[in-house]
Order: sequence, then C-alpha cells, then structure tokens
Amino acid sequence: MSEEKKEKKKGLMAEFKEFITKGNVMDLAVGVIIGGAFTAIVTSLNEDILSPIISLIGGTDFSYLTLTLGSGENAPVLAYGEFITALINFFITALVLFFIIKGLNGASKRIAARFKKEKEAEEAKTEKDCPYCLSKIKIEATRCPYCTSELPVEEAE
Repeated sequence: MSEEKKEKKKGLMAEFKEFITKGNVMDLAVGVIIGGAFTAIVTSLNEDILSPIISLIGGTDFSYLTLTLGSGENAPVLAYGEFITALINFFITALVLFFIIKGLNGASKRIAARFKKEKEAEEAKTEKDCPYCLSKIKIEATRCPYCTSELPVEEAE
C-alpha cells in the first residue's frame, strides 16, 4: 500500500515538474515580469513627463484633484485625479503596445514573404509544368504521372 502511495506521489510530482517546465508556463512568467517592468516605464513616462506637460496646458496636475464628500475630518474623499492619471497610463500603455505589435506583425509579414519567395524559387528549380495537362511535375520527369504523356527532352541550360 505504501509503494502505491509513493508511486502516486512520484507521479504527481513528475506531472507538476512537467507542467511547470512547459514552455507556456515559462513564457507566461517572462511575460508577467516584462509587463511589470513595462508598466513602471509607462507610469514614469506619464507622471514625470506627460503630466507636467499637460498641467502646463491645462493649468493643473491631475493627481491632486479630489472631491470631498460631506464635511468633517473623516469625510470620504474621491481622488478622481488619480483615476485620470490611471486612465492616461492605460491609454499610453495601449498605444505603445499597439505600435509594438504593429511593428512585430509588419516584420513577421516581411520575413514570411521573404521565405515564401525563397521557397517558390526553390520549388521552381525542382518542378515544371507538363505541357499537355499543365500539372506540376518533377523537373527530371520524362513522362507525366498525371496524363502519362511522354515529355520532350529539354536541353540543359
């Protein structure tokens, strides 16, 4: 009975080890760490650069805007300026991510197009069209496997 428990425990640990070392979990962990660093950069951009510029134009710093509900020392305070700052952070983050993803997609399309051209060029060297049925056949073929026509012998270039 104890050996069965050991095997089950060992199996559970092996499953956990397999799960934790899979690429998806590691990619997610790296993404979370980079996302945290990216958030710090965007927050600094907003608080240290954009908010002062906007306050010059608008005449106020959003982070200090508040609304006191009621009266007295313990009256609740809505810090809507902080909310505006958070919204600006969100839009800046979304804009930067948009441009990053747009750039990556463009680069990906260019790379895919280049590989497609290379593949087509390579295929062009290994295939030709049958002059009778227009099927793609190997360049070395002397008879078409589709229409069984005997192909004319081409001179070497």
